[in-house]
Amino acid sequence: MNCGYKPEVASMDMVIAAGFGEAHLKKNGEIIWSEDNKEYKDCITVKDAEEMAAKDPDNDWRFEIIGPLSEVEYQRHDKGKWVLIRTGLGFA
Repeated sequence: MNCGYKPEVASMDMVIAAGFGEAHLKKNGEIIWSEDNKEYKDCITVKDAEEMAAKDPDNDWRFEIIGPLSEVEYQRHDKGKWVLIRTGLGFA
């Protein structure tokens, strides 16, 4: 959609952050981590999310990044594999 390429599978070093906007890690629809005014350096990566999910794998793990012109949602499909399942226009 907007703002460039969206990888079909998230890399482990991808930072889960929007900067201007919001980002969340969810387990079964419940937010368990949120960007909430954190500095970029303090945000988690997909690898961090994978480590959490690996400890409790029998759940629906997803993360969202919502920016002003772009929105993505990734879902954990297997060990180390977070797949793009939704894109959107963002909030502006």
